[in-house]
Amino acid sequence: MPSPNKKENIWYKNYMVLIFVIGLPVFVIIVCLFFIFYSIKIQDSTVRDDWYMDGKTLYQDASRDQLSYDLDLSGIMRFDGKTVRFELRYPAESLASGKLKDGSPLAYPKQLSVRISHATDINKDKDFVITHTKDNLYQGTVELDNTPAKYYLQVSHDQQPNWRLIQTQKLPAANISFQPLSSFAESRSALPDQKDKRASHK
Repeated sequence: MPSPNKKENIWYKNYMVLIFVIGLPVFVIIVCLFFIFYSIKIQDSTVRDDWYMDGKTLYQDASRDQLSYDLDLSGIMRFDGKTVRFELRYPAESLASGKLKDGSPLAYPKQLSVRISHATDINKDKDFVITHTKDNLYQGTVELDNTPAKYYLQVSHDQQPNWRLIQTQKLPAANISFQPLSSFAESRSALPDQKDKRASHK
């Protein structure tokens, strides 16, 4: 005699089979394909800083930051719409003597390079040049995204003396202060290693 539940026993009509045996694996495959496509299409942006590779090891070059500290450079950047103004400030003793702290003549470069890097979105990065107008003043133009976000800012002189000032700031902002990195002062104040001068105990 044929079973009265024959239609109910057909596997493709069983909801447990459709959900757990077929549905879940298909769902996992679709999600994996999406993430593979996403990782290929949207790649991580490269690091925008002074890094170099020696063999398989990455090193950061801090010589330009060190020079800005040694010369005691600072500055103020001001945003007025698309207009960017920058005041390059030398220390008072350099202004009085007409020489930088390394002994070279004090002069204002004709141009400075500015790099404004978004913390996560490379499409919002901006590189431009500001030009010397008069005294210690520089001016340029840039159009930034109006969405508040964290940015890494850099003002640099790419010729000799090759220095840079860096700052982290949430933009939009009206004024940004650039100061030499204090980490160089901390490294110089560290006590030297005295292990060779310690008395030996035998």
